[in-house]
Amino acid sequence: MEFKHVSVLLNECIDALDIKENGIYVDCTLGGAGHSSHIASHLSKDGTLIGIDQDQDALKAAKERLKEFENVKYVHNNFYNIDSILNELDIEKVDGILMDLGVSSYQLDEASRGFSYMHDAPLDMRMDRDSDFSAYEIINNYSEEKLYKIIKDYGEERFAKRIANIIINRRAEKPIETTFELVDIIKAAIPARLRRDGPHPAKRTFQAIRIEVNSELKILNRTIEDGINRLNKGGRMAIITFHSLEDRIVKLKFRELENPCICPKGFPICACGKSPVVKTMPKKGIIPTEKEIEENPRSRSAKLRIIEKL
Repeated sequence: MEFKHVSVLLNECIDALDIKENGIYVDCTLGGAGHSSHIASHLSKDGTLIGIDQDQDALKAAKERLKEFENVKYVHNNFYNIDSILNELDIEKVDGILMDLGVSSYQLDEASRGFSYMHDAPLDMRMDRDSDFSAYEIINNYSEEKLYKIIKDYGEERFAKRIANIIINRRAEKPIETTFELVDIIKAAIPARLRRDGPHPAKRTFQAIRIEVNSELKILNRTIEDGINRLNKGGRMAIITFHSLEDRIVKLKFRELENPCICPKGFPICACGKSPVVKTMPKKGIIPTEKEIEENPRSRSAKLRIIEKL
């Protein structure tokens, strides 16, 4: 299947990065190179684009799409390791960092990847298929309490306790092996009247399991900190999130870096000595236009947040 991913908030991201033609830019989630192809087109031969992805299919597709550009470095890794990646490339500072935290259309639509509740497939959900840890291990090995906490915290699912309980009961009879088996469990846990309206009843639980499989939220805080440390003065970081949990982490981390003072609010002057590291721009996140949402419904929940290194 062709690797495809419609780039969300494309023009807004390119504007946000304020690309210098001889600068160094990192696309932490290279995907099909939708954003990166535009970044590369703004660079001269003296500029550099570093594309990171943990999905080999994505890297293969990106290399094909970017084959006309000779100043691209491809890295098969998790952007959590951005610090060591730049060390290995002997790069001290960069001018811009982009993270698109969405799952690609290819990963959602390729049934065998197990990301989608719309296709029957083995329970997988690994973005890095070299990893041994998949959704199967979570569904069949996690305790009821741990399942409940993941589905509740990462999926914000009100019926998390019932879903976790039914998972435990079903797997006592036989292992739960496919996405449709999990969908049936979720449907059994949610009252019929609530299943009829709103999003698919499995959406929140599948989101939660995917986040756990790929440690998506655990890596964000450190990645942002490491990335900011690697930015030149005036360098930009742009992050696209797709659900409230990610956005909350990014917003709070940006706020902490912009206002790191830990002095009590009553202090007349700062005594802790912590000064701002970045400035946010704009203060509120940027969301897609109605036109973009109409053309690409998967962009509906996207939000772009931008900071500049001081």
